[in-house]
Amino acid sequence: MRTGSEPTTARSPLRLRFWLSLWGLVWAAGGTALFTLAERPGWAAACGVLLLITSVDLLMVVHHIHQGPHWQPGPDIPPYEPDHGNRGPRPGH
Repeated sequence: MRTGSEPTTARSPLRLRFWLSLWGLVWAAGGTALFTLAERPGWAAACGVLLLITSVDLLMVVHHIHQGPHWQPGPDIPPYEPDHGNRGPRPGH
C-alpha cells in the first residue's frame, strides 16, 4: 500500500542489513590488510574508510534490532499511519 509518505515512514529489513554489513566488514578488513601488506597506502586507506563506515552501520543496525519491534517490525505489525501534520487526511483519501 503506497501512501506517498514512504520516505518518512519507511522501515528497513534489519536482519538483511545486518548480514550485508557483516559481509562488507569482512571484505573491507581483508582489503585493508591485503593492501597494507602490498604497500598500496591509497587503497588501504580507502578500504579503511569503508571499514569504518560498515562498522558504524553494523553498530546502528544491532542497536535498532535490540530496540524491539518499533525498529524491527514483524508480519503482525501494520504499516505506520502517515503523519498528516495536524491537517487531517489528504483530500481524496
